[in-house]
Amino acid sequence: MPIGIRELRADLAAHVRRAAGGEPTVVSVAGRPAAALVPLSAMRDGGDGGGETHLASLVASGALVPPRRSDGRVPDRVVAVWGNVRLDRLLREVRG
Repeated sequence: MPIGIRELRADLAAHVRRAAGGEPTVVSVAGRPAAALVPLSAMRDGGDGGGETHLASLVASGALVPPRRSDGRVPDRVVAVWGNVRLDRLLREVRG
């Protein structure tokens, strides 16, 4: 069951501890699910949090295009992307 922002603020430390322990928390804004507080493993490919499943669902919905190469090459560096980041600036950072 989603929790509201007010409840999250009131007991943030407990929700973070639960997420670190593997229990995700869905946060709602105006009664609609807006975000999820999940363990870090959920953000890594192959993690227990379903990262690969999430990528597969994005591909299935058409929001993500799968890679054309299938050689299994892993990027040299992983870049964390946060909200409100301009794509041109991110690409400039990655490309050097």
